[in-house]
Amino acid sequence: MLALGLVLNTLGIGLFCWAIFALAVYALPFFVALNVGMLAFGDGAGVFGALLIGIASGALTLAAGQVAVAVSRSLTLRVAIAAAFAVPTAIAGYHVVFALSQIGVPSLAWREAFACGGAVCIGGTAWTRLTVFAETGPLESGRVVENISRSVLTATTHER
Repeated sequence: MLALGLVLNTLGIGLFCWAIFALAVYALPFFVALNVGMLAFGDGAGVFGALLIGIASGALTLAAGQVAVAVSRSLTLRVAIAAAFAVPTAIAGYHVVFALSQIGVPSLAWREAFACGGAVCIGGTAWTRLTVFAETGPLESGRVVENISRSVLTATTHER
């Protein structure tokens, strides 16, 4: 019975950690959705209306962030948008890892160290997931740009 409990606890913590990393990029849209939904509920939209408005605003925030990073040519703008998504995720990751480390780490200094490391890892995951959609331009990759558009000569062109 003890072995089964240890195995199930390990699986549960592993599943929880997987969910944290899988949902890392959604911290800012969730925050926006929660605040807009609460504002809508406070203004009399009702439970169903506030839920719909909150979900729509969160989805719009996520889509706008991903499209802006993918379309933007400016590296500064990409970094600013990715940081806007990664900072709330890193803060949430810090608190989650700090809470999880209280299970088995008695020292406060080690809990803080683990929490800071977790914040960096989880914030980096959100940063990476958001910037996956951005393609590097030819001048950003460090390669020499060559002219790829060449006219194609067919057999009929050569005969004339």
